[in-house]
Amino acid sequence: MGSASIYILVFGCAMVFAIGATPMMRRAAPYLGVMDRPSARKVHQRPMPRLGGAAIYGAFILTLLLLGTRYNIHELVSIILGATLTSFFGLWDDRWGLHPLLKMAGQILAALVLIYSGVQVNVFPWPAVNIAVTILWVVGITNAMNLMDNMDGLAGGVGAIAAAFFLLMAAMNGQYLVGALAAALLGACLGFLLYNFNPASIFMGDTGALFLGFMLAAVGIKLRFPANVDIVTWMVPVMILALPIFDTTLVFVSRLRRGLNPLTAPGKDHTSHRLVMLGFTQREAVMALYLVSGALGVISIFITQATVLEGYVVGSVVALGGVFALWEMERIYRATVGGEKA
Repeated sequence: MGSASIYILVFGCAMVFAIGATPMMRRAAPYLGVMDRPSARKVHQRPMPRLGGAAIYGAFILTLLLLGTRYNIHELVSIILGATLTSFFGLWDDRWGLHPLLKMAGQILAALVLIYSGVQVNVFPWPAVNIAVTILWVVGITNAMNLMDNMDGLAGGVGAIAAAFFLLMAAMNGQYLVGALAAALLGACLGFLLYNFNPASIFMGDTGALFLGFMLAAVGIKLRFPANVDIVTWMVPVMILALPIFDTTLVFVSRLRRGLNPLTAPGKDHTSHRLVMLGFTQREAVMALYLVSGALGVISIFITQATVLEGYVVGSVVALGGVFALWEMERIYRATVGGEKA
């Protein structure tokens, strides 16, 4: 069976499993006490099941257990183990609550599992720097996707778009393990989105958001471009995941400016909330961010073929655009909301 057929099979299985598992988790959530209660800082108006992440995780793992035997078992097991550890801490937080530092310690441990198996950044000539950057990347993207889970369909859709671009690039470069992981992630996200797109009937919770972030970070590390040089291609996964990186940066800058703890202070200050403040509906805000995520994916494809000069010119333009967008969004937010603690 060709690689394209395998990817289609992996994608289809994960999507079917997620479509079947999500309603089961929706029914189980009230009995297990995994519910998201409304509050002044949340956009939903009624208690919502937040066990959808368990369906995403289950669909992904079951698919790889059934169809992943042809890939590098050592690396596959380490990625699954790290993802499981991250999801476990997310589930704990969803059900009982967990201190952010303890949750971050679990993410660092999961990153070390990847490093132990050889799944790490190898851009720099110094091993210690590569290890530090790997931990920063994994923990950063894991939490960025968690922070992005703030509106119906947003984290799942952005994660699906990122997974789709990772799958495309893996297929173009013959990276079968990366392709299988991305295909399973894409299928699981799309299956879940049937129930999570506005108006959602279930949330993924930290169980799913942390799992999704960890897997996207791991796939980004594994992606390779033999036809180009590392000094250019390191930007590819960063560009694909630039939207959650931007949103996290915006939230951190905004909360620090207001004297709030960016890790523990919830609020309607994310990119999606600010678009709603500008007049978008929730669905329009999510769709607009889908378009931004897709555009960044297209730019990343260009970077895979770019020269050093072209790559850095494009990367600099996108970075400057992000800085301008951050400045404008924070200026508008401050003028609209008013008050330093808003």
